[in-house]
Amino acid sequence: MKISKAPAPKASRIRIVMNHTSSRPEARSIPFSLAGLSLLCMALLTGCQWLSKPQPASSVPPVASPTAVPAAPKLEWPAGVVERPRARWVPAAWGELPGWGLDRVTEVLPALRRSCVRPAEGWLMLCAQLRTQTLKDDIATRRWLEDSLRVYRVESLTGDAQGLLTGYYEPLMTASRQPTETRRVPLWAPPADLASRRPYWTRQELESLPAAQAAVKGREIAYLDDPLDALVLQIQGSGRLRLQEPDGSERMVRIAYADHNGHPYRSVGRWLIEQGELKASEASWPGIKEWTRRNPTRLQEMMWQNPRMVFFREEPLPDPSVGPKGAQGVPLSPGRSVAVDPQSVPYGSLMWLDATEPLSTKPLQRLVVAQDTGSAIVGAVRADYFWGWGDEAEAQAGRTKQALRTWVLWPK
Repeated sequence: MKISKAPAPKASRIRIVMNHTSSRPEARSIPFSLAGLSLLCMALLTGCQWLSKPQPASSVPPVASPTAVPAAPKLEWPAGVVERPRARWVPAAWGELPGWGLDRVTEVLPALRRSCVRPAEGWLMLCAQLRTQTLKDDIATRRWLEDSLRVYRVESLTGDAQGLLTGYYEPLMTASRQPTETRRVPLWAPPADLASRRPYWTRQELESLPAAQAAVKGREIAYLDDPLDALVLQIQGSGRLRLQEPDGSERMVRIAYADHNGHPYRSVGRWLIEQGELKASEASWPGIKEWTRRNPTRLQEMMWQNPRMVFFREEPLPDPSVGPKGAQGVPLSPGRSVAVDPQSVPYGSLMWLDATEPLSTKPLQRLVVAQDTGSAIVGAVRADYFWGWGDEAEAQAGRTKQALRTWVLWPK
């Protein structure tokens, strides 16, 4: 899970830019609250109206059941471009989605159902419909999506539709509850005084100053062999530990992001490039590990270039097939969850990705759900693709750095 916890913006911050001369198909924006709607109608000086279903012709008015609940009114929005704090959503058509007819769209439904536990504003009605839908195959699912959603192309505020796709995964490490001769790298829970001291001690201070070390004493969750393994967990934000207990037993647990020390994240790979130690093409995680193997005396120097320290909490792992929770607060789904900038795309949104697979020209075009974020995930056309866990997920995540185009699919 990515470590930044920026909240999703409220829908009332979204505004519509009128575009009467545009030849693009009509689009609807994200629903507002009723109060926000009234203000919007006044501001636009247009006749917003509630459209109710026509009543059947009859000489005798139908008698309503005393327990009947009236249908929710349907709001017609004027055509236009939706602007969010860091992105523009431009009305588009289903035919613009590259590879739309080829994706196994039924595979996104479990991830979407998880997001519906905490639906984005504007998704309540569609999530309620999803609970009653019987979608047996991709054709039925695709038809339901096309009937229920509108398509918006995501662009930067300056109109750039090109961006970046990276990848992340959930690491699996072997750890011990107590330090051993080889396992001496701690993973800490948040210190008791973390909230009263911002920013907190830096990584270097926590590893070298007695006062800082005293603040985290007793907060150890587990110990690892390699400082780089600890850094990987801190960058990814969560992981699985094959944990060896003092009594000799072993169990699998998850450690999840709890907080950080308030200092900015700085990439050790970028530092190695700036130092002339690695070329940009070599600054992958395997390349960094190989550099530290050749330069063991400079490992600490490299680690201290990143002042941010992440603190964790331990969680049980009753179902190993379920991913860690993202920033939306729901479990991630391998291959169907992405981290986004919530100032560009709200959590719970369906998105279409157009990229290629790592080290390949094979298309990576699929339907995903925005369920997470990260400190490096900033901007309009920006996504971090959750590959899952295990060796293959680690390899794919480390290689993912692809050109990206994205679309948001939003309820009508």
